Amino acid sequence: MCVLACCLWGGILLSGCLFSGCTALMEKKQQAGAAVEVNGHYLYQSTLDSLTLGLSSEDSLRVAQQFISQWAKDMLMYNEGERLKVKGEKGSIERMVEEYRQALYVHSYERYLVEKRMSKTVLDSTIVQLYEQMPDRFLLDESIVRGMLVVVPREAKDLWKLRNWMSKNELDHIEKYVYQNASGYELFTDKWLSATDILGQVPIERADLETRLKTKNQIEVADSLKTYLLQVTDKHLKGERMPLEIARPEIEQIVLSARQVEFLNKEREKLYNEAIQKGEIKYY
Repeated sequence: MCVLACCLWGGILLSGCLFSGCTALMEKKQQAGAAVEVNGHYLYQSTLDSLTLGLSSEDSLRVAQQFISQWAKDMLMYNEGERLKVKGEKGSIERMVEEYRQALYVHSYERYLVEKRMSKTVLDSTIVQLYEQMPDRFLLDESIVRGMLVVVPREAKDLWKLRNWMSKNELDHIEKYVYQNASGYELFTDKWLSATDILGQVPIERADLETRLKTKNQIEVADSLKTYLLQVTDKHLKGERMPLEIARPEIEQIVLSARQVEFLNKEREKLYNEAIQKGEIKYY
């Protein structure tokens, strides 16, 4: 015999579902595409497929099994946690869930406001002003240099000529020599390289590099196979004030962070005042 299925909505008992197939249909809808069930919680095949996309059959099986095992354990722990509700934990858990839910919505709306309505333009005059006002804020953690780096075999001929050309920045001679003899060449007179960048290309200790940069503009290092010639055309040493162009991104972030705080405070105040005018805030 069919049993009437009744559905509750808003606390009012409805009898719109007049045959026992209602519950069965709902269950079938939930189960459609399900791969695993744990106490009424469903893990769907589409989820597993997304995890194993592009993997071999063997790897897919391994990944799926590991995920299913972890998911099932999580669901079982969740079910056990729910049982705490009868021991006085229900109110605190639901309160924390609601607070977290509210925080997520607030954060989401704040991000929308910042992305869509807040200006991201920072004037050059503002950047220069802050740069001048905070001379001790923008200091270099390591030296930065502009110049060129030439790598040649250890026994390369006419190496003395290359040293001389590099010191005088005679690019025509340097490039001809590089074409015939060098195994590596980088010209970076229009950009800054950090000491870390140099260390990635030249076999020298950081402390040695920093020390040499204080007194020399041409640094030569050799290993068993190669000679490395670094010619510095411009430099700012560790501990010195960084150039404005290097400090710019940090200054822009400082300005935008402060602007965001002020902008969101104004938006909150605006919403609050509008709600008062509309009578949406009521005191009891």
